[in-house]
Amino acid sequence: MDTPAHAPPTVVLVRPREEGNVGAACRAMANMGLSELRLVEPAAVAREVARAFAVGAREVLDGARRFGSLAEAVAPFRRVVGTTSARDRALPVPVVTPRELIGRLPAGGTDLPTALVFGPEVGGLTNDELALCHLVVTVPCAPAQPTLNLAQAVLIVAYELFLARGAEPLTRIEAADSRVEPPAPAGAVDALFEHLRGVLEEVGFARDTTFHGVARDLRQLTGRARPTEREVTILRGVLRRVRNALRRAPGGGPAGADPGDNIPPP
Repeated sequence: MDTPAHAPPTVVLVRPREEGNVGAACRAMANMGLSELRLVEPAAVAREVARAFAVGAREVLDGARRFGSLAEAVAPFRRVVGTTSARDRALPVPVVTPRELIGRLPAGGTDLPTALVFGPEVGGLTNDELALCHLVVTVPCAPAQPTLNLAQAVLIVAYELFLARGAEPLTRIEAADSRVEPPAPAGAVDALFEHLRGVLEEVGFARDTTFHGVARDLRQLTGRARPTEREVTILRGVLRRVRNALRRAPGGGPAGADPGDNIPPP
């Protein structure tokens, strides 16, 4: 099911271990006017403790949807915002504070379907998961205690969005967001990379031991570029032509359906 074009941001909790944290996160969401929650497995089962912490927000808890991976959970969203407390990580995507995030989200995230992604209590999001994000939020904390409880992090980010919505209409838009076409959904970008991976396997590039890291770098590059659906279609058309040329060449790969065959021409 696609996310409505003008829906408020959706909160995504990745592998939360404690049901109390899930319940408290639901309460934080309801406090700040957010109602859509997605859980990435394995996630804590919401029982009595979760319901006790979700005071006034049991509808949010009961309506949570579960997904097998982060890629599945964020597939419909055109803007994916990750969170991390590791300020010393070398991240190839922009890193901002919750307050700076406001200027990065047109209309507080309501013009582009937006996912706010929070990692598990221990370790946070992996580098591969952060590679799925278009930008990353980090909450400045005192050096003696640099990490936040999961629900605290949700509350702080949601609070800044709520405060900004109430203070002004939030019409500030990044220059890149002023274009007519919005960025492609994350699921379409993932499909592009699966297509690319198949072509790289055919030419032997994927046998290199560094391929996983290179693929992640390519994924991050596209995340920063935020291609439109038309641009994704063009790139997949190029990959389809390359694969067809490889198969026509002497000694080329086996014939068969290409994952881009059902992609209409731009």
